[in-house]
Amino acid sequence: MPSTIQLHRVIAAKPEKIYRAFLEPDAVASWLPPFGFLCTVHELEPKVGGGHRMSFRNFTTGQGHSFGGTYLELVPGERLVYTDSFDDPNLPGEMKVTVTLTAVSVGTEIEIRQEGVPDVIPREACYLGWQESLRKLARLVEPEINQ
Repeated sequence: MPSTIQLHRVIAAKPEKIYRAFLEPDAVASWLPPFGFLCTVHELEPKVGGGHRMSFRNFTTGQGHSFGGTYLELVPGERLVYTDSFDDPNLPGEMKVTVTLTAVSVGTEIEIRQEGVPDVIPREACYLGWQESLRKLARLVEPEINQ
């Protein structure tokens, strides 16, 4: 049965900046793939009903996988809901990702819920990948460079 992954982090950056990091192609390519992977964003149309397509490539083996989906809800600085599905028939089904951003005294509280993760992906591997991605996200958005 497909699993659900839930993550919670606090990042020292404003919600609007984190929200942008989820919707700008170059930003997504820099932080979303876990360590050891490269990302190519093929399409990213950040509007309700718009689509996204990207591929991750394992830098060690050169093997890759591609996936895409549709934006279901976009509330600037607060919430993103989108679908993801893999092009690989061995990774069936559609996942739904909900990202909630809440301003807190030290930055932003992020809650991520990923539903429908295919059975062949171990939950612990999914958690590890998201944790790595969120560390990379923090490194992107926390510096406040005003030049």
